[in-house]
Amino acid sequence: MNSGIPPRVVATEEALALISRLIETHGPVLFHQSGGCCDGSAPMCFSRHEFLLGSSDIKLGEIGGSPFYMSESQFEYWRHTQLIIDVVPGNGGMFSIERATGLRFLTRSRLFTDEEADKLVGVEPERGA
Repeated sequence: MNSGIPPRVVATEEALALISRLIETHGPVLFHQSGGCCDGSAPMCFSRHEFLLGSSDIKLGEIGGSPFYMSESQFEYWRHTQLIIDVVPGNGGMFSIERATGLRFLTRSRLFTDEEADKLVGVEPERGA
């Protein structure tokens, strides 16, 4: 936590281990929370240099040293929750680089407590591009 401000995105130990493996194989990565199109609502992992951020993408934070983004419009639905990135067996999204590992990233969430929500008042995520 930074100055008592709760992180908007965190990762489980299993997710952090997979992120580390992916970085060893692919170099720096980033995450973008899918909005529910082809691959459902899933955290997608990309090589950092192969994904172009748009002006409506915002950075929620970092997991495993890797930035995590979602669209501003989607953030409006999720702003009251902390995203918890986990790993489960299965195939990742079609374009997500963990697909070949037999594991996939999964977003879980929890509502911020009233105290946490108070600390987030006026704290907006930074723009991605």
